Amino acid sequence: MIDYLRTPDSCFSDLPGFPWQPSYAADLGADYRGLRLHYLDEGPRDASLTFLCLHGQPTWSYLYRHMLPVFLSAGHRVVAPDFFGFGRSDKPTDESVFTFGWHRQSLVLLIERLALGNIVLVCQDWGGLIGLTLPMDMREQFKALLVMNTMLGTGDRPLNQGFLDWRSFSNRNPDMAVGKLMQRACPHLSAAEAAAYDAPFPDASYKAGVRRFPNLVPDRPEADGAAISRRAAQFWRETGLAATFMAIGMKDPVLGPPVMAELRSQIRNCPPPLEVAAAGHFVQEWGDSVARAALKAFAAD
Repeated sequence: MIDYLRTPDSCFSDLPGFPWQPSYAADLGADYRGLRLHYLDEGPRDASLTFLCLHGQPTWSYLYRHMLPVFLSAGHRVVAPDFFGFGRSDKPTDESVFTFGWHRQSLVLLIERLALGNIVLVCQDWGGLIGLTLPMDMREQFKALLVMNTMLGTGDRPLNQGFLDWRSFSNRNPDMAVGKLMQRACPHLSAAEAAAYDAPFPDASYKAGVRRFPNLVPDRPEADGAAISRRAAQFWRETGLAATFMAIGMKDPVLGPPVMAELRSQIRNCPPPLEVAAAGHFVQEWGDSVARAALKAFAAD
């Protein structure tokens, strides 16, 4: 049994711009015994496409609230899980529980549990670090990619200084003020929206996942997740998916234009990106226009 904390439902009342009801997977297997994974599941189950929206650190599915309505109004299905340790998902208190492979497998099991197909992978930050390793092993289920400020953690090249600075900052702040961080990165956020990013974390004891994620990025060839990420890089270079759309938050100091240019070079037939001049790392906060542009591009393809 894994020791964990569960954020009280009362913390998630009256979230601005977030009317969707929670769904939970409570029995994903022996490695997750006792844990409950939260996900949003909206739109028709027989939709032509399912948008699988994966968040990063230190956010949760709330980050996609501007993109979900665009996908749903076009008649598609949207599934947006919270990684364990984030959002409405349960939060193990032992940081050693969180590993690259453990998080990845939880997504594989959720996709299988929900029998998802015709998937558009929508990913940013850790949503991409892990999510980009999924399609190569589930080729029949995945159809397209919408990728925003992220990378593949292959462990065979030095991590950029922007990320190293972020990891150092995170390690110096074990009780990271998530809402304040989001307001600095996204100055247009209201106080209530910033508070929504704090909602999953009543105190520092709930933040083991927030603390752990930056230290999981593979930084050497033998690191957990590095080998599978190198295999994913080969998949994206040689095979890829039927359609790809890339958007870049141009003000991101961590996974910004240089990192995304490198990622684009690794993705077969990746078209020129949509450059979102006002956006930083959390591109989804400018996501309405990104979602609309992606749908237009996928329709053309």
